[in-house]
Amino acid sequence: MIDDLWYKNGIFYCLAVGTYMDANGDGIGDFVGLTRRLDYLHGLGVTAIWLMPFQPSPQRDGGYDIADYYGVDPRYGTLGDFVEFAHGCKQRGIRIIIDLVVNHTSDQHPWFLEARRSKDSPYRDWYVWSDKKPANANTGMVFPGVQKSTWTRDKEAGAWYFHRFYDFQPDLNTSNPHVQTEILKIMGFWIQLGVSGFRMDAVPFVIATKGASVKKSVEQYDMLRAFREFLQWREGDAIILAEANVLPQTDLEYFGDDGDRMHMMFNFQVNQHLFYALAASDTRPLAKALVATKPRPASAQWGLFLRNHDELDLGRLTEAQRDVVFKAFGPDKDMQLYNRGIRRRLAPMLGGDRRRLELAYSLMFTLPGTPVIRYGDELGMGDNLALPERECARTPMQWSAEPHGGFTKSDKAASPVLDQGPYGYEHVNAAKQRRDPNSMLNWTERIIRMRKEVPEVGWGDFEVIETRDPAVLIIRYDWRNNSVLFVHNLDEKPREIAFATGLADDSGRLLINLLAEDHSRADKRGRHTLVREPYGYRWYRVGGLDYLLRRSDVDTERSAKRTRKAAHPG
Repeated sequence: MIDDLWYKNGIFYCLAVGTYMDANGDGIGDFVGLTRRLDYLHGLGVTAIWLMPFQPSPQRDGGYDIADYYGVDPRYGTLGDFVEFAHGCKQRGIRIIIDLVVNHTSDQHPWFLEARRSKDSPYRDWYVWSDKKPANANTGMVFPGVQKSTWTRDKEAGAWYFHRFYDFQPDLNTSNPHVQTEILKIMGFWIQLGVSGFRMDAVPFVIATKGASVKKSVEQYDMLRAFREFLQWREGDAIILAEANVLPQTDLEYFGDDGDRMHMMFNFQVNQHLFYALAASDTRPLAKALVATKPRPASAQWGLFLRNHDELDLGRLTEAQRDVVFKAFGPDKDMQLYNRGIRRRLAPMLGGDRRRLELAYSLMFTLPGTPVIRYGDELGMGDNLALPERECARTPMQWSAEPHGGFTKSDKAASPVLDQGPYGYEHVNAAKQRRDPNSMLNWTERIIRMRKEVPEVGWGDFEVIETRDPAVLIIRYDWRNNSVLFVHNLDEKPREIAFATGLADDSGRLLINLLAEDHSRADKRGRHTLVREPYGYRWYRVGGLDYLLRRSDVDTERSAKRTRKAAHPG
C-alpha cells in the first residue's frame, strides 16, 4: 500500500523545459538539456519532476495555450527526446507528472479552427458558443485588470465564444462526452510514454457547467471520478494533482468521501495564511487553516508550496490580512498583480534574508502534505520585474557564472536571464553553491534528505500544540507508534516557549534534534522549555525513556573507550 501511494512522502520539483537548460544553443531550453541535468535533480533528492506545458503552442500564455495535446513543441525537441528523458528519470527513480490543461485550448488548435468554420462542424459543440453577447460577459474574469471579458465574437463563426481565461484560449465544452473521452485519451497517451500523473490545471473550471444560459455554474464532480477510474485501469499508481483554489468545506468534494476522485490538491488555504503568518509573525490564522483542511481520505494528500509559476494569490485572506502581506512582501504596485496577489519570487520577497528563507522552507517541508519546490528556489533565485505579468518569476535557471548563467551558449536567450543586482547569475548560481557547504543549495539538499526520513509528516495524523505565543507554531505528527515534532519561531526576536508534547505516556520526555545536537529533556512536570533564536526552527523526533537509557549507555561506552585509549595509546 505504501509503494502504491508514493506521492504521500514525495518531493516534487516544478520546472519549465524552455527555461531550464539549452543543449542545442538556440537560446531555448530543451529535453536534451533537461536530461543532462537529471543527475543534479537526483542529487538534490527530488522524487518527482512536474513539467509545465511543453506541447506545441503559440506561446502566448507560457504554453498554457496548447495547439496539440499529442506532441512536443519543436522548440523543446521531439517525442523521441521526451522518451529519452522519461527513460533517464526511470533509471534514477524519479517520476514525471505533466500539466494537463484541458479547460481550454489555443485558438490555433485544429479543433477550434474546425469548430469556427461551420455550425455543422463535428467540433462545433466541443466549445461554448452564443449567438449574441451574453449579459454577464464582463464578469468572472480570471485575470482582472488585464482581461476585459469572458466572451469574444468570432467573425468567421458568426457567434460569441466563451473563454474563462484570455480571449485566445477558448474554453472546451467539458460537459460534452466526446470532449471527456478525448481527455482520457490524452492522459492515456502520456501514461503510455512513462508519465506517472498529471497536475490538472484549473479543475473547478474544468468540471463547471458552461454556457450563455448558465446563471450559476454547477460542479460536475462525477467527472473527477471518471478521470481517476481511468488512471487506475491504465496505471494503478498514476495520480492527479488538482489545482483547485476552493474553500475547505468543499475539499472533500474534490477528494471524494472515499478518496475516489483527486489523489492530491494544492492547499491554497494554508499557502495564503502561511504568508500572512510570515508577514505578521502571527501563526493563529495559519493554525486555523491547518485544522480546517485536516479532513481528507486516508489515500488523499495535500500539495504544499511557497511560490509557484503564478502570482501569490491572496484572495482567501481578509482585506486587512491582505494589506499586511502586501506591505511586507509587495509594497509597490509593480510587485502586485490582478488586484489579488504578488508576482515576485520568494527570495526577494523575504529580502534575501537567509534565516527567513530557511524558516519558510522548513515550514513548507513540515506542514501536512507533500512539498513542491519551484525550480531555482533551491538557489534563492530572484525575479525580473521588468517582464510583464507572471513572466517576471519565470527567468532561466542560473547554472554558473558563464554568460547567460550557463543556461545557453547562444548569444541571446529567448527569455532574458537575470544578470543584474544581488540575484544576478554571477552571484546566485548552482556551480558556486555546489562548492559552498553552507550554501542554500546544500542546505536544501540536506533538508530534503531529512524530510524523507520523517514519513510521519506525509502519512501521520497531526496536532497543533498550544504555545500561548502567536509567533510560534508547534506541530506534532503521530504514525505507527512514532512521533515527530516541529517548532518554528516566526518572529524577528528570540522567544522562550514552554510546552508539553501532548502525549499521555513518557515518550514525550525526550526530544531528539534531527538537525543538530541540542536535544531537549522535559522537566518533572513533563514540560519542555526552549529558547528559539529569531526565525529559528527545530525538527525533533520524540524519543522515550528507553532511548534515553540506550543513549546514555552508548555515551558511557564511548567515554570508556576514549579513557582506555588515552591510558594505552599504543
